[in-house]
Amino acid sequence: MKNTKNLTYPGSTKTYIQGKLFPELKVPFRLIKLSNQEQIRVYDTSGPYSEPNFQTDLSAGLPQIRQTHDFPKETQLGFAKKGIITPEMEFIAIREQVEPEFVLAEVAKGHAIIPANHKHFALEPMIIGKNFLTKINSNIGNSSACSSIEKEIEKMTSSIWYGADTVMDLSTGENINETRAMIIKNAPVPIGTVPIYQALKKVNGEIKDLCWELYKETIIEQAEQGVDYFTIHAGLLKDFMPLVKKRKLGIVSRGGSIIATWCQIHNQENFLYTHFEELCDILGRYDISFSLGDGLRPGSIFDANDEAQFAELKILGELQKIAYAKNVQVMIEGPGHVTLDLIKENMEKEIEFCNDAPFYTLGPLVTDSALGYDHVASAIGGAQIGFLGTAMLCYVTPKEHIGLPNLEDVKEGLIVHKLAAHASDLAKKNKQAWQRDEAMARARVEFRWEDQLKLSLDPSAVNKFQEQLNLTGKNYCSMCGPNFCAMKLSKAALA
Repeated sequence: MKNTKNLTYPGSTKTYIQGKLFPELKVPFRLIKLSNQEQIRVYDTSGPYSEPNFQTDLSAGLPQIRQTHDFPKETQLGFAKKGIITPEMEFIAIREQVEPEFVLAEVAKGHAIIPANHKHFALEPMIIGKNFLTKINSNIGNSSACSSIEKEIEKMTSSIWYGADTVMDLSTGENINETRAMIIKNAPVPIGTVPIYQALKKVNGEIKDLCWELYKETIIEQAEQGVDYFTIHAGLLKDFMPLVKKRKLGIVSRGGSIIATWCQIHNQENFLYTHFEELCDILGRYDISFSLGDGLRPGSIFDANDEAQFAELKILGELQKIAYAKNVQVMIEGPGHVTLDLIKENMEKEIEFCNDAPFYTLGPLVTDSALGYDHVASAIGGAQIGFLGTAMLCYVTPKEHIGLPNLEDVKEGLIVHKLAAHASDLAKKNKQAWQRDEAMARARVEFRWEDQLKLSLDPSAVNKFQEQLNLTGKNYCSMCGPNFCAMKLSKAALA
């Protein structure tokens, strides 16, 4: 594989902290070393690499750090309800800089999930919940036009290097199982899928031929591979179709449209809804988490917060209760396209209907008119809904609504959503987020340009500007010049 350029984080090294309850644990961080001898520890998702390495032997995969575990037939939620701290919980506590008991309590209440299939041996455990760092998901996956396993691993590696906390494999092309097996073997972050895509592939795209037994076979295949969470559109009911007819854009969810079409063809209820308890039993055996899909999410601001969207959300809340009773972890997927004034209602309804389960949102995009800049529209909404309580944001790239993203689009989408997540973490007074910004403020007032570079979310962009502007050694920037720098003048005035 070709090495992707400008992925290096300057002035930082990989460091590990050992577990106390479980001394075999080695929890990774990126340690930023500043010129004033200060050291800032930041959350790191990049796996065992200290630098990006796309020459890795894919067949060997990453170190299988969880393969030595003797996994009992229990889920993280089941352990938490019993008051038992697991190695995964301590790993997460160290990463999040909280106590293991706090991790346990949030999981036990169903307010946070630990997506960690027993069979994902390369996984570095993480948590999704509103009282932890806001997480980012990146979507990858092959298509009939692009089916290279190597390219998918490259997209995944780039995603996690830029801060993706989870990755969804949305493959619809050839060699789906082989591609996913390599992704999971080489993924230090949780991997999610939408199983209905592969089920439909098995019947050559004929929606009428889908059935529960075929779907069940598909999720068991993926579970055995090590998938950590499934998007399952079990809340879209046949009776909701009249509500959808009132919309401008109808159904924009790919999975939702498949299920709706099947219900109409057969005049039957959604088989994912009618077989939900059996789904719980299967996922529980592997400790796979549900991501209950919003098949009726609004694809336009004109459809935001409508009857169809909230009718499905209520059903997702009912399903969450069933799964929770069976010790299966659940997060709830959310919109979509929503104007700024309606975002708060989305969060409030999710808390009310879904028992404050973790919310995982696509944006929301705050306008329909941002073509080419949809990642920015998404980040604007994401920052607000993250502050209000959303646990994970699904990234959007500049090519949303246009086409498949390339590596540069993936990077740009992740950086702007990482910025949105960081902004929401600051507003929620997260200690790790504030440590970084406090260090940046000190570096800025002292004109430590290199330290500002090291602390930025995208050092490659800052480095480009510094090279163009020749800032090194100057106590002013080119905008103000030497005689009009406010910080320089205020220092003199206050001396």
